[in-house]
Amino acid sequence: METKLLLKAEDGWKKIFEPDQIVRSITRIAHEILENNKGGVDLAIVGVRTRGEFLAERLVGKIKEIENIDIPLGIVDITLYRDDLAHTPEQPIVRGTVLPFNVDHMVIVLVDDVLFTGRTVRAAIDAIIDFGRPRKVQLAVLCDRGHRELPIRADYVGKNISTMRADKIQVLLSERDGEDAIYKKEAKTNNN
Repeated sequence: METKLLLKAEDGWKKIFEPDQIVRSITRIAHEILENNKGGVDLAIVGVRTRGEFLAERLVGKIKEIENIDIPLGIVDITLYRDDLAHTPEQPIVRGTVLPFNVDHMVIVLVDDVLFTGRTVRAAIDAIIDFGRPRKVQLAVLCDRGHRELPIRADYVGKNISTMRADKIQVLLSERDGEDAIYKKEAKTNNN
């Protein structure tokens, strides 16, 4: 399902990460995951819908390429675990969590595109724990933009991006958006 977002320079969007940088980040994160976990025993990769699931698929593929092992892949839908659900006027669309393995005693690497306040990660962990008790949950993100509201940090980061709280970051992935890139839109200040 491709949605092709149009992020135009005249609207203030600036491309800050190119496709080759995304490939290198995924490769580095895959190596770090394998190194930190001493291989892939009892390891599973779980992507947060939507863009996190595509990054998780890429990580599983890269780990297969590096170690020639099949790592279980899951997808977590946080829709019903969001802490702002009561404040959204539209009816949420639930697409479901898919964890085709027993999470008990596994090392779960949770994957998302952007780490911001930490609320999405908290919701994803809640969703996973409803399926069992993993030995450990680690976090891999393509970009970390700071401004945490919860005490959550990423174990694996593709790129740390300096932002003001009101700035916008948009990750685009070819599976959904037709291109691989990260864009930034700076918030307007009184000087702009």
